[in-house]
Amino acid sequence: VQLQASGGGLVQAGGSLRLSCLASGRTVSNYYVGWFRQAPGKEREFVGTISRISGNKCYTDSVKGRFTISRDDARNTVFLQMNSLKYDDTAVYYCAARDLYYSRACASNGDDFQYWGRGTLVTVSS
Repeated sequence: VQLQASGGGLVQAGGSLRLSCLASGRTVSNYYVGWFRQAPGKEREFVGTISRISGNKCYTDSVKGRFTISRDDARNTVFLQMNSLKYDDTAVYYCAARDLYYSRACASNGDDFQYWGRGTLVTVSS
């Protein structure tokens, strides 16, 4: 599968953005799709994941209640709706996919994802 993330941009603190991750090659519901981010000078960080088939979701604590992952099977796209954005949310955001069964409740380790798209930059101004 090939992944293409888009939707990044410049937004003021408190604003919203919706990122898209378009999957091509196979139906996106066959994959765990995770969102990760990397801020300048920092390590890559898990944001959230939507599980294959069931669509169960999990998030890192810092974005719970502000970010929401959804999936549109007809468009073969996974979205990351980001509300109440903070300066600390500034990062390059990546989507990644995994098709192998994952036994843990939340696929949050980037090393467990097989496919990665190019990132999209989100800049939150304070």
